[in-house]
Amino acid sequence: MRDFIRQLGLLRYMNWATALATLLLLITGVLFVYSSCYISEELPVRSLYKRQVFWALAGILCYIFFAALDYRVLRRWSWTIYVGCLVLLVAVLLFGTIREGAQRWLTIVGFDIQPSEPTKLALIIVLARRLGLPGVYYGEWRRVGAVLLLLFMPVLLILKQPDLGTAMVFVPLTFIMMYGAGVPWRTLGVIALVAILAVGCVLGAVFLPEKLGMDPEIQEKITAMSGLSDYQRSRIMVFFGVADDPLGVGWNKLQSEIAVGSGGLWGKGFRNGTQNILGFLPRKVAPNDFIYSVIAEEVGFMGSLGVFLLFGMVFWGGMRAAMSARDKLGRLLCVGVVAMLFCHVYINIAMTVGLMPITGLPLPLLSYGGSFMLVVMSALGMIQSVHIRSRRVVY
Repeated sequence: MRDFIRQLGLLRYMNWATALATLLLLITGVLFVYSSCYISEELPVRSLYKRQVFWALAGILCYIFFAALDYRVLRRWSWTIYVGCLVLLVAVLLFGTIREGAQRWLTIVGFDIQPSEPTKLALIIVLARRLGLPGVYYGEWRRVGAVLLLLFMPVLLILKQPDLGTAMVFVPLTFIMMYGAGVPWRTLGVIALVAILAVGCVLGAVFLPEKLGMDPEIQEKITAMSGLSDYQRSRIMVFFGVADDPLGVGWNKLQSEIAVGSGGLWGKGFRNGTQNILGFLPRKVAPNDFIYSVIAEEVGFMGSLGVFLLFGMVFWGGMRAAMSARDKLGRLLCVGVVAMLFCHVYINIAMTVGLMPITGLPLPLLSYGGSFMLVVMSALGMIQSVHIRSRRVVY
C-alpha cells in the first residue's frame, strides 16, 4: 500500500493533454446521454444520464488506479486475467440474462456486466505479454498459431452469444498488435488473405443460395452454415441493398442517417434534435449505439469535428506513449488499446452514417454503459502508466 501511494505521486508526469481530452469526451457523453433520454416518459430511461455520471466517476477512479499502477505488474497477472475472462464468457452462456435474443449479460451483486468487454482488455494484456517476450521470432507458424489460439477462444465464445459486432473488434486488434510486435509481412499477408476468404465465404452463404435459385430448404441449410443469426443476416442484406425493410430491420439505419444529415453545419441545438425528440430514433438505442447520431444532429458538422479532434488527441497520446515506451510490453499495450478504441470509433460512426452494417458497438467515452466505460478508462489509464514510466526520472 505504501508503495502504491508513492506511485500516486508519479501522476504529475501524466500526459495532461490526453487526460483533458478524455475528460472532455466524458462530459460530452454525459450531456448527450441526457439529451437523448430526458424527454422519455419512462423513468428508467429518463434517468440514464445519472447512471452515466456514476459510471464516468467510477471510470475516473479506474483511470487513476491504472495510471498509478506500474504496467509491468500486468505481466505477472496476464494469464489470470485472461483465463478469468474466459470463465466469465462461459458463465454468461450458462447463466446469463437473455435480452432481445442475445445472451450477453451476467448479473453480479445487482449490477449487469457484459464479460465480452473486459475480455478485450484481457486479450490486449495477454498478447502484449506473449508477443513481447524477448528473443522470440514470430515468423514460425507454431508461434503464430499459439497467438491466434488466444484470439479464437474468446471470439468463438462471444459468437455463441451471439455478438458479431464485439467479435469483429478482436480480429483487427490482434492483427495490429502482431504488426507492432514485428511479425513478418508475409505471415501477416497470409493471415489477412485467410480472413478475407472467410468473410467472402460467410457473405457467399448469405447471398448465393437465393441468387442461384436453390430450394428453400437447401438455402436455409447453407445460410445456417454462415453462423449468423436471422437478424444479423437481415442487417447485412439491408446494408447491401438486397433487402429493403425501412420499417423493420432498416429503421434504425435510416433514422440515424436522417439525424446525421439534418444536423447541417452547426446543428439544431442542444436538446433540439427532432429525430430524437419525436422518437424516430428509438430511445432505447439513442443513448448507446447511436449517440453519435444525437450529437451530429444537435451540434452539426462542426461539433462532430470537435469530437473527432478529441478522439485524435487520445489516439495521438496513445501512440506517443507507445513510441516512448522503454520496453516491448509497454509499446504493445499502448498499440493494443489504441487499436481497440480506433476500431470502436470507426465502426460505430461508420454504421451511423450507413458505411457499415448496424452492429451493437458503443462509442468509447460517449455511449451509455458501465462495463465498457470502466474498460475504456482502465485501458487509457494503462497508457498513462506507460507514458509516466517512459520518463527516465521515475526509474
